[in-house]
Amino acid sequence: MTGSLRPATDDDLARILRWRNHPQVRAVSLTRHEITPAEHAAWWARTRTDPDRRVLVHRHREADSAVVTFSGLTSAHRALVWGFYLDIDGLDARRELLRAWMSMQEAAIAYAFGELGARSLGGETLADNKPVLALHRRFGFHSVRRYQRDVDGVPHQVVWTELSREP
Repeated sequence: MTGSLRPATDDDLARILRWRNHPQVRAVSLTRHEITPAEHAAWWARTRTDPDRRVLVHRHREADSAVVTFSGLTSAHRALVWGFYLDIDGLDARRELLRAWMSMQEAAIAYAFGELGARSLGGETLADNKPVLALHRRFGFHSVRRYQRDVDGVPHQVVWTELSREP
């Protein structure tokens, strides 16, 4: 594996916000507006001390390349929810986007089931985000259900994918 995960810190905030506000990331997100610095700071203030959540930075070939979030850490069933987004511009410039994405997914799954003791790992993906759904399938995730969800006031089909491990 060419990547690792480390806890996000205050020093990562500007970079995380830039990655999250990238037009390609916003286009496939469940909230599409541009996140303001104040909104981002408030999110970080809530999240960094929340025992139910973890925010990690993925390093690919010695460069920060993605953010991975986990929630549900205090769940009795250890049913974790995850999300991620990549440094699109940086990885495109280095011609590492797909390799970093696969490395991030591999590292996140290992971290969830190892470090965090997850029994299942699930997340929401917009149904028209075929690349993410395909990569999830490649890593063993299964489509569990589909439902409608408003994204900035517009209904969208969402796919819940999940990966489970036996206890």
